[in-house]
Amino acid sequence: MLVPALLLAVSGPALAAPLDVVGTWRAESRNGNIQGHVRIADCGNGTPCGVLVWFDPNSTHERKDARNPDQTRHGRSLIGTMLVHGFERQGSAWRRGRLYNPEDGKTFACTLQLAPDQNHLRVTGCLGPFCQTKVWTRVATPTTRGQGV
Repeated sequence: MLVPALLLAVSGPALAAPLDVVGTWRAESRNGNIQGHVRIADCGNGTPCGVLVWFDPNSTHERKDARNPDQTRHGRSLIGTMLVHGFERQGSAWRRGRLYNPEDGKTFACTLQLAPDQNHLRVTGCLGPFCQTKVWTRVATPTTRGQGV
């Protein structure tokens, strides 16, 4: 009787992995300039989805999705664009997701992993064997949707 209860106590949290990456995150561009804030929430199926909710008003990057390979999306605002989605929980990370980069219009394989301090998110994007990791920082006070655009 004690063994099954102990197994449930140990395996329970792993089976019901929390959506620990929920929040608003400051994402930076390749050159380190602040680009915007991405709000990550539950997609509705227990996995994370992230949309761009704020754009740095000092950024020179276009406000429209002009580099999207789908020309019908060139006129859409980047605010509200889904940037991360499609993940599976594997251990302490969210893997096999997709990351859309509006800077170049490319979509990458993506892994999200929360740092032990809970305030930094390792975002790794891969295109084939080439990967790059950026660290996003949790935003203490979420921004208003569309602010700065």
